[in-house]
Amino acid sequence: QGIPEEASDLERDLVFVGLVGMLDPVRPEVKDAVQTCRHAGITPIMVTGDYALTARAIGAELGMTSENGRVISGAELEAMSDAELDMAVNETSVFARVSPEHKLRIVDSLRRQDRIVAMTGDGVNDAPALRKADIGVAMGITGTDVAKEASDMVLTDDNFATIVAAVGEGRAVFENIRKSVIYLLSCNVGELLLFFIAILIGLPPPLVAIQILMVNLVTDGLPALALGVDPPEKGLMDMPPRDAHSGIISRSVLIRLSVVGLLVAISTLASFTTFYDRANHDGTIMLAETGAFMTMCLGELWRSLSNRSERLTSFQMPLFSNKRLIQAIGASLVIVALVMIIPVVRENVFEMAMPNLTQWGIILGFSLIPFAGAELLKILKIAPPDER
Repeated sequence: QGIPEEASDLERDLVFVGLVGMLDPVRPEVKDAVQTCRHAGITPIMVTGDYALTARAIGAELGMTSENGRVISGAELEAMSDAELDMAVNETSVFARVSPEHKLRIVDSLRRQDRIVAMTGDGVNDAPALRKADIGVAMGITGTDVAKEASDMVLTDDNFATIVAAVGEGRAVFENIRKSVIYLLSCNVGELLLFFIAILIGLPPPLVAIQILMVNLVTDGLPALALGVDPPEKGLMDMPPRDAHSGIISRSVLIRLSVVGLLVAISTLASFTTFYDRANHDGTIMLAETGAFMTMCLGELWRSLSNRSERLTSFQMPLFSNKRLIQAIGASLVIVALVMIIPVVRENVFEMAMPNLTQWGIILGFSLIPFAGAELLKILKIAPPDER
């Protein structure tokens, strides 16, 4: 039979043969990624052009809404004022039948409330919303060139779970930078306080220039580099996001820098004064400088273990989870040992003497003071991490 001339005639005298249902299934890993977002204090919002019932079913499957939860359609969103939309985006996680213009309004609403917004998109019309968001994320496979150009990040696998993994990686990188900076600054604060206190009480400089250089480059430098590649701390994605306006140096960091820096200065100065005799300056100054130098060197190495976490003590952290830190501590100990073992280097270059066994025990005891103090700060929660 020929094809009817009128389109309306195509649907006459039909015989029901069957029903075809089409489903674009949710990727298995997305549900876990959504839950990870919630634990991390991130609110996922689904904005789709699909029918409202379809959007609700997918949202319920992902745990973003209930089977009877509210879904806001594009028509409803169109009729809302900005104030009404501001309330809606805080109460609803699923939007259906939306246009690119609606996506832009949702982004604007969230940003008006000082929320940090990451927006995904793939079409040309998504470009304004992608550019408006704090972080625009384009699809690498299905995304258009315009969308990719407007975005800050491109997903090569078009997978939502990859975004969540990137957030976790970003948090880990920030925390590692923070660890390294805190570790280095606390030693510098300790060195400044050491010389300041020594001058105040009329003591000679506890360290000479080459010794300070050795501390900063070797016993500080190597562990600091290793802390920069520390594995992510357990529970990192169970904490809410940090304040976007806060920097590395916060109130709690300043407290820890001051307390630990003071302990570094006190322990080093105590070691120096234990071996120094004003009446026999020439006979004791080298041994006193040796005590101060070794106390600071060993103290920094022990303290690098404590610096791996602001919340957990060193005994709660797996010792060998950061093998590079163990290697850095080992390498630093070997270098310091070589300095002490080779007489020419020890006496002529570093101006130090070889302590006896009892004196080594005293040095070791003083070197543990900053480590113990840093651990005690965490146990007593005197300077807890800033609220996120």
